[in-house]
Amino acid sequence: MSIRNSLKDLEKESVEQGKKISQIILEDQSAEIDIPCSEVFLRMTSNFHVMKESVTEGTENGKAFSSGTCGSDSRRLHDYLRKGHNICGDILSGALIKSLAVSRYNSCMGRIVAAPTAGSCGIIPAVLLSVMEERGLGEHDVVMSLFNAGGVGMVIASRATLSGAEGGCQAECGSAAAMAASAVVELLGGSPEQCGHACAIALKNTLGLICDPVGGLVQVPCIKRNAMGTANALVAAQLALAGIQSAIPADEVIDAMKAVGQKMSSDFKETAKGGLADTPTARRGMG
Repeated sequence: MSIRNSLKDLEKESVEQGKKISQIILEDQSAEIDIPCSEVFLRMTSNFHVMKESVTEGTENGKAFSSGTCGSDSRRLHDYLRKGHNICGDILSGALIKSLAVSRYNSCMGRIVAAPTAGSCGIIPAVLLSVMEERGLGEHDVVMSLFNAGGVGMVIASRATLSGAEGGCQAECGSAAAMAASAVVELLGGSPEQCGHACAIALKNTLGLICDPVGGLVQVPCIKRNAMGTANALVAAQLALAGIQSAIPADEVIDAMKAVGQKMSSDFKETAKGGLADTPTARRGMG
């Protein structure tokens, strides 16, 4: 299998073959690991089920954070919305609950899917599950959209990085939002080109986002950045589906993200030496 390092090429191949991006990636993976497409699909389905379980567990599980820096934010938001306090609409509000739930469960050492990293694990599940529920979509199509997200992630990893230690949070929550946005566009019938625009819009919205974990833990501010990334992905998908295009092609946005990450001080790349990690409150300790 050729290394996927260009969304433009992937979009072109999708159009020429008359296949969705997800189908191309599924077939690539099947050839790469030499197992049938049906088996690869079942493995992705298993990942999807873990995502669903992490939403449930993150919302309902009462397990405490050992560090004491975070609480049951997903439950608080859920209870608040049940009282009729909803300014974001049902789909975004539901997605925010899910993103907080998965991130919380990760911080509780629960079983999650790194999508593409543990620090950004809440965005893709939250976006896809919320759209699935809102539109009444079947599991098969949603699982297939995960292959689209994976294809975008492979391109970002090839051209730049998915690591906060290399590129800051733009490489984690930014990449997750870009992957989720592209996946949703395909899931809702968008074209391969629209998938690329959604990816570009989501990623450029996070350019320069630093990684500054308080206490070196993926909790503060990471959990709330998952919520932000979830909203970003939905916004980017909505714009792309409406026919709004990114003036800068997705591949160039990815390259720009890499360049920004290379110029970023190491204090802002997962070292807990700068940003929010270096505030008086963080230095005093939050536990």
